[in-house]
Amino acid sequence: MENEKIRVQKILADAGIASRRKAEELIAKGAVTVNGRRIKLGDKADPKKDRINVAGRDITIRRDTKKYYIMLHKPRGFITTMNDEGGRKCVAELVDEIPARLFPVGRLDRESEGLLLMTNDGDFANMISHPSTHFPKTYRVTVRPRITEEQLTALTTGVVIDGRKSMPAAVHVMKSEQDRTVLEIVLEEGRNRQIRKMCEAVGLEVARLKRNAIGPVKLGMLQPGKWRELTPDEMRSIRAYHKKLAAKNEHEKAFEKSKQK
Repeated sequence: MENEKIRVQKILADAGIASRRKAEELIAKGAVTVNGRRIKLGDKADPKKDRINVAGRDITIRRDTKKYYIMLHKPRGFITTMNDEGGRKCVAELVDEIPARLFPVGRLDRESEGLLLMTNDGDFANMISHPSTHFPKTYRVTVRPRITEEQLTALTTGVVIDGRKSMPAAVHVMKSEQDRTVLEIVLEEGRNRQIRKMCEAVGLEVARLKRNAIGPVKLGMLQPGKWRELTPDEMRSIRAYHKKLAAKNEHEKAFEKSKQK
């Protein structure tokens, strides 16, 4: 029956195959078929009856899979993916003892380190990483040379990267020396290598980049290469924080709409 069918991107996310956004990308690229037919975004399937294939491989839908919510301290030198044809070190190696297929929530580039959330719950991943959410992420960034007031203002108000201006960011100087500066940067968007590109745009080189927090969840003393499950309190704080952000976004949309009348 039609009411038993579910959007395929949700099926893939619920099964821990990929985040909702990644599943949508795979569908848009034509990498997903249902019963041998290539599907498009919005198409539905019955996870109990239909044969779903992703990138040439049939997948098994396990509805009873335990949900995992992992905090990993990603070290430098690891890429944020679950496999790599080039043989580079992947974060999957660091969580391989977990009996579930996890995927990263967002990314950290190869030379960056710090807090990375991983899960097999697509709805949870989408809640944090969807562009409309503006979930803040906090970084400790060491730049060379010493930052000027003009550069600091530019980073705070936004700079043009990849043809589009970045959103305003909270940037604070934590330590300033003759040839380098340590900054705390809080971003509400997550574009590819964004901090590195922002700094490059104003003439600064990033010597070290570490993510210390995602929303209310902090990395704390977790050592590089180690992981732990999020606590119930952390899960509650994330959901409460998301609810607060959603209410704020709705209020801002309503305000903008009222100005247009």
